[in-house]
Amino acid sequence: MSTLNSIRDTFFEECEDLMADLADGLAKMQSGSADPETVNAVFRAVHSVKGGAGAFSLTELVAFSHQFETVLDELRSDRLKLQPELMFTLLRSADHLTVLIEAARDGVDVDAVVTQNSAAALRIWLKPSSDAADAPASASESFSFAAVTLDFGAFDQLNDTPNEPELKHYEIAFQPTATLFSNGHEPALLFGELSRLGTVSSTIDLGELPAWEEFDTTVPFMKWTLKLASTAEIDQVRAVFEFVDGLCKLNIVVAPMPVDQEALQFEASLPPAPAPLPMRQAVAEPIAPVPEKPSPAVKAASVSPQISDQHGPKPTLRVELDRVDRLINAVGELIINQAMIAQRVNEMPVTTDSEVVTYVEDYRLLARDIQEAVMAIRAQPVKPLFQRMSRIVREAADATGKSAQLLAFGEEIEVDKTVIERLADPLTHMIRNAVDHGLESPEDRIKAGKEACGTIRLSAAHRSGRVIISIKDDGAGLNRPKILKIAKDKGLIPQDADLVEADIDSLLFQPGFSTAQKVSNLSGRGVGLDVVRTAVTALGGRVAINSVPGQGTEFTISLPLTLAVMDGMVVSVRGQTMIAPISSIVETIRPALSEVHSVGPSSKYLSILGEFIPIIDVAASLGIAPNTSPSDPPLLLLVESENQSQCALIVDEVHDQRQVVIKGLEHNYRSVQGVSAATVLGNGQIALILDLDAIAFQRSAPEAPAEASPLTKGA
Repeated sequence: MSTLNSIRDTFFEECEDLMADLADGLAKMQSGSADPETVNAVFRAVHSVKGGAGAFSLTELVAFSHQFETVLDELRSDRLKLQPELMFTLLRSADHLTVLIEAARDGVDVDAVVTQNSAAALRIWLKPSSDAADAPASASESFSFAAVTLDFGAFDQLNDTPNEPELKHYEIAFQPTATLFSNGHEPALLFGELSRLGTVSSTIDLGELPAWEEFDTTVPFMKWTLKLASTAEIDQVRAVFEFVDGLCKLNIVVAPMPVDQEALQFEASLPPAPAPLPMRQAVAEPIAPVPEKPSPAVKAASVSPQISDQHGPKPTLRVELDRVDRLINAVGELIINQAMIAQRVNEMPVTTDSEVVTYVEDYRLLARDIQEAVMAIRAQPVKPLFQRMSRIVREAADATGKSAQLLAFGEEIEVDKTVIERLADPLTHMIRNAVDHGLESPEDRIKAGKEACGTIRLSAAHRSGRVIISIKDDGAGLNRPKILKIAKDKGLIPQDADLVEADIDSLLFQPGFSTAQKVSNLSGRGVGLDVVRTAVTALGGRVAINSVPGQGTEFTISLPLTLAVMDGMVVSVRGQTMIAPISSIVETIRPALSEVHSVGPSSKYLSILGEFIPIIDVAASLGIAPNTSPSDPPLLLLVESENQSQCALIVDEVHDQRQVVIKGLEHNYRSVQGVSAATVLGNGQIALILDLDAIAFQRSAPEAPAEASPLTKGA
């Protein structure tokens, strides 16, 4: 039973890849790139889902995918023309196919009425088109004389019984690779599917069967030669093996008609006939000869399948996430161990050209290479997540009666797999929120001079060692007076509160806040953006809002690239050793006294390159007692926040730059404002990792003056 469950899990994992290919193909078709190869790729994805579902008796999934692939077959055979209405049906069918796959995976039922409606929408395109508009007005108008042909062979066409299709004979050489079995495929199921096309006979070659003491269960040694008598075309025969394309050695040829010995004897008894005119005959390509029994060395090398087709799928290895997590934890301990050894070596009386120092440096570089390789295993592109959001946009648009489209950018950006998995729910909520609250109705958009179809831009990019995900709509923007009124009515803020725009926008993240007038499937229950902020904060990220009335709203999510290791700068703050993420640091500065300007009783600004940058005391932000004898001028870290604004952070001393292992605080202690995590240094000391953006956001000093002259005069 456990083996069957493992194979079933593998099927659903493959379905994720197939649905990604399906979404890619449909996106190309929607953009006008409906070339035959794209349509064939979409057809193969649906056909593969159907074939795998049939092996597990998922009848509902098989029936719907069969209806889906039938329409796609009509499209790729040019019996259907791609048009906007058909494209709409294909996209909705792909969404429902995803729902059926997820339901089968989770063991839940799907509303049968929804499935029937989706299948009915597909069947509409399979009905023969009516030619009534092109038909003549009367039978007399359609009558015309025609010459009688003297081609007696044409009388076959007048027979009420249509000519039976020609019976073809195929010879199929099939040899599975080790990957075919490891992916959960079973040749017997393939042969059973092949028997639906006609009569199948098979022979098996056991010439490579090893001796018992050399037997290796991971190395396949069986080869099959199949003979198929069928009226099907060769493309239909190949389609049976599409699900294992690249996982086996396959050769399909059209074999000559079998010889009837009795007919030959009867023909020999007849008088000789005149010699026929010479005709060109098609010669079938012979089946590739079966190689001789390989040597043990060759046999060992054959464990990894050799795929000759350079366009075939790349070999992959599916590994449980827990194993990768354990490996990452081990690498983290390796880096800590390397830091400890380097610390001890630095304390020893050795010269810089000592072999010990060289070995420790080699150890550091090797540990870094291992860490980068391991993190690359966890890194995944955000493309599958973005493709899922396309479906969410369509579902939300249907539920609200609006017209919306999703434009995705930066799908190739790679993020830690844990981040992607935990980001799915908040991103789904924000996309639905953008459709429900952000976009106007088609009528209102036309009145405002916009396209009836709203656009939501979903993008990902790397910036300052973090990944920035943006959700931007072209709707009406935030109605800040309405937001302020609702917040006062709900008692979230005092009635006499006078808030600036940024503070009003932040009210959207208050628990229980909602601008919906009535409860719907998408909104109105008070479960709003506070859930999004909580989920993003748990990932070490932040959410920012930028809205322009009449032009739309943009939500920006800033997340760490990885949750394991980072490069940091070791600094001292009031005697405490801390780590500043080096990805946010632009430079370190010890400015001249003339470059530091005081504004008000406590605010200071740094004058650099014609700009005034606020100076923030890290110790004061963290609630640490002030330094009784501060250095003048102070040592500053010039950092760039996620919104690309700069500030200067006061620290006491900069010690070193090193790679540190991130240890979360939430599970061991609690969340600390201004601190993102902790780490263990080479001497065994625990150091806090600063959240530089959070420290910058905590600042509540007044805005910098627009002109430099008052500051200069007051300095």
